[in-house]
Amino acid sequence: QVQLVESGGGLGQPGGSLRLTCTASGDTMGISGMGWYRENPGKMREQVATITPGGATDYAPSVKDRFTISRDGNKNTIYLQMNDVIPEDTALYSCRLVSTAGKYWGSGTQVTVSS
Repeated sequence: QVQLVESGGGLGQPGGSLRLTCTASGDTMGISGMGWYRENPGKMREQVATITPGGATDYAPSVKDRFTISRDGNKNTIYLQMNDVIPEDTALYSCRLVSTAGKYWGSGTQVTVSS
């Protein structure tokens, strides 16, 4: 089993920055990728950014050039640096891990962007 704990959400102002953290614990062998997803009530979950153990990244067009995903392999932790946030970034952000043991989700951290 794998446990994922997210932190760093909260209230941000338009144009400001937020940093999310997701730490994995448990059976973390054989990780093939981790990423951030977001969702709002009544809408489909959206892939925000993903990163592989080798550092390859992928971003949703709506966040590219504003958000940066990074990882600390020694700590089984990934980060999402969110810059120049806009109200449309408001969502519940969840961390996902894919490994040989399966696919796992964290419970999420709420991000609200409002003036």
